[in-house]
Amino acid sequence: MASHISSREFNQDTSRAKKAAVDGPVFITDRGKPAHVLLSFVDYQKLLGVDLLDRLGEPAGVEDVELVIEPSRELPEAAGFA
Repeated sequence: MASHISSREFNQDTSRAKKAAVDGPVFITDRGKPAHVLLSFVDYQKLLGVDLLDRLGEPAGVEDVELVIEPSRELPEAAGFA
């Protein structure tokens, strides 16, 4: 169920808005007009249709690229801190 809260109320009682967002979107108004929407993270993921972390981790088209990394034949060396 959606709820409405003014910017002033949001600034004074953010925890109330966060609790309300569990039940549905919270519309935050500026001078009586909708300006922002607060969603729970679960609702935001549903809106996107996929897991946000999956979207952030892979740029578009990367799933079609095959990355082959050959094993290195170099021997490790001690680090030099000079």
